[in-house]
Amino acid sequence: MIRVSFLGLGAIGEPMARHFAREPFELTVWNRTAAKAEKFAEAHGVAVAATPAIAAASADVVITCLPSSREVAALLDGDTGLSAGLKAGSLIVDCTSGDPATSREIASRLEKRGIAFVDAPVSGGVKGAVAGNLTVMCGGDAPSVERARPVLEAFGGRIVHCGPVGSGHAVKAMNQALLAVHIWSAGEALAALASLGVDTSLALDVINGSSGRSNTSENLFPERVIGRAFPRTFKLALLDKDVAIAAGIARGEGIESPFVELAARLFSEAHAVLGDEADHVEAVRVIETRSGVRLS
Repeated sequence: MIRVSFLGLGAIGEPMARHFAREPFELTVWNRTAAKAEKFAEAHGVAVAATPAIAAASADVVITCLPSSREVAALLDGDTGLSAGLKAGSLIVDCTSGDPATSREIASRLEKRGIAFVDAPVSGGVKGAVAGNLTVMCGGDAPSVERARPVLEAFGGRIVHCGPVGSGHAVKAMNQALLAVHIWSAGEALAALASLGVDTSLALDVINGSSGRSNTSENLFPERVIGRAFPRTFKLALLDKDVAIAAGIARGEGIESPFVELAARLFSEAHAVLGDEADHVEAVRVIETRSGVRLS
């Protein structure tokens, strides 16, 4: 039996955690909002920990799935933090969409105590989490990634070892930058067509049968832009954070990245206008306001 403690029952963490409420796992959960963890534990017949330290003390593998690396780092410290409960030989798998530099700092701290760390952000959204077919991007040494693999396979359909610690977070950040570019560029294209009097539903159908298509145009825009349904599956605030990480990585490596820098600025502006609860695709509302046209 593999003892897993899952910390962070958010929009994607909660369906990921469900996969561990069955053999061959023994699951303990913790969440910053204790009532949410208690409700999950009651529904799935698993244990709930009062503190991160207690969660860590009972686990072979600790999985964190939080909004940012800042929260993961903060979770380590204090009498009730993860560090107080972790034992030598433990493994932390961080599924947060975090930043590589902080992950390397965390891994260095833990290594001194004989604790392994793998950054393992995921892609595939809530639907992928529910289905258990997420893509998992791993950063860490090969033995640690292989040790994590049976746990990752519980919710991952594709598990990729991207390189040393921080590599998984770097690949995820760049993936998110591309997502942002696709959302904004598709929004601008449809705004221009709408201004010309072209039916945007027809235009999107043509684009999705042509070379300009993307996952965004095919799977997000028909429902959320044309259909005006904006389910809160992934917050604009989180995409803003992710694209800023991508821009920071490129700057740190001395890579000129005007598209990524522009995407970071535009999504920061959209976040400021639309607030923390908006869905990421709702960024098109800012395009509509600025262009004076509606995309549906």
